[in-house]
Amino acid sequence: MDKNVIASDKAPAALGPYSAGIKTGNMVFLSGQLGIDPATGKLPEGVEAQAAQSLANVEALLAAAGATFDNVVKTTVFLADIADFAKVNEIYASKFSQPFPARSAVQVGALPAGGLVEIEVIAAL
Repeated sequence: MDKNVIASDKAPAALGPYSAGIKTGNMVFLSGQLGIDPATGKLPEGVEAQAAQSLANVEALLAAAGATFDNVVKTTVFLADIADFAKVNEIYASKFSQPFPARSAVQVGALPAGGLVEIEVIAAL
C-alpha cells in the first residue's frame, strides 16, 4: 500500500508519534486537529476561537493533500463539553456546503493540551 504523509507549515506539527495526515490512493485521512495556532504553538481562548483555528488547520492540511472542504466525506468533532455543540456547529457550518459530509460529534473526557474541540476528517479526491 502506498502511504504519503500530509503535513503543512500552516498547521501545527503532530504532538506525538503519528502523522497529521496520510494520503493513500484517492483517500485522505487527517488526524484530529486541535485549535493550536501554528505560529504560536498555543490554543486561543474560547471554544469558538479554537474551532475556527482547528478548521484552519484542517484546511491547510487538505490543501497540502490537493483537497478542499468540498472533498470531505466524513468528519468527527470531539468536544470537551457537549454544551458547546451549537457554538462549534455555527463555525463548522461556515466551512462546509451541501451536500454536507457525514459527521459524528461526541463529548470526550478530555482533549490533549487542554483543548476544547478537536476535528478530524476523511476526504476523497
